[in-house]
Amino acid sequence: MDLATLLGLLGALGIVGAAIALGGSAGIFINVPSILIVVVGSIFVVLMKFPLGHFLGAVKVAAKAFMFKADKPEDLIEKGVELAEIARKEGLLGLEGVEIPNEFLKRGVQMCIDGQEPDFVRSVLSKDINLAIERHEKGQAIFKALGDVAPAMGMIGTLIGLVQMLSNMSDPKQIGPAMAVALLTTLYGAIMATTIALPIADKLAHRSDEERLNKSLILEAINAIQEGVNPRIIRDLLQTYLPDKKRQTADAA
Repeated sequence: MDLATLLGLLGALGIVGAAIALGGSAGIFINVPSILIVVVGSIFVVLMKFPLGHFLGAVKVAAKAFMFKADKPEDLIEKGVELAEIARKEGLLGLEGVEIPNEFLKRGVQMCIDGQEPDFVRSVLSKDINLAIERHEKGQAIFKALGDVAPAMGMIGTLIGLVQMLSNMSDPKQIGPAMAVALLTTLYGAIMATTIALPIADKLAHRSDEERLNKSLILEAINAIQEGVNPRIIRDLLQTYLPDKKRQTADAA
């Protein structure tokens, strides 16, 4: 569970809810037609933009914002150096049976054990990286679209409410409440975009960058292992993927 995502979501919604509760009756902020226009309307508009399969897969993709946990690059480096040391002493066949938790690394090592050419291994794994990033970008695009559409649907709801209000100007007492209801759709759209859709899209982009970095690091490690590079040199090579501060910490260790 990603506590940052969960705390951010609950905190943002909590602050909005607290402001509503402290300002008076929370019941005046609930309007079913406005909710239908913003939430259901936005979902249908976004559905028009994407294939059904991609749209339905967005829920699974969104789970990565809350549940996904990437391997630490430092751990991958240590594992890569360990595998390089085994391969240097026992050959690539010596890697068979070694426990490898990361599935991408495990797949690459198995291709090495099977005797695949280095160029072929690099080509296959590079394609895997590119296709994974492409899938992630599709999920991000859905939530970015939802973040764009929700405020616009909120404005549409507000305009509908204003038209209905102006068509019934005979009773001045009804103008204030009607205006409040009209503005609720704008509020719903802003909340939906700002506290839910766009933050999830940004977190998914961050997850995608993490996965790209880890898989690129693994690809370099596998290529170096196949070429028989000294494990110490492999460590130095892979540490270039770390920020300077973490690189210095790893060197000290």
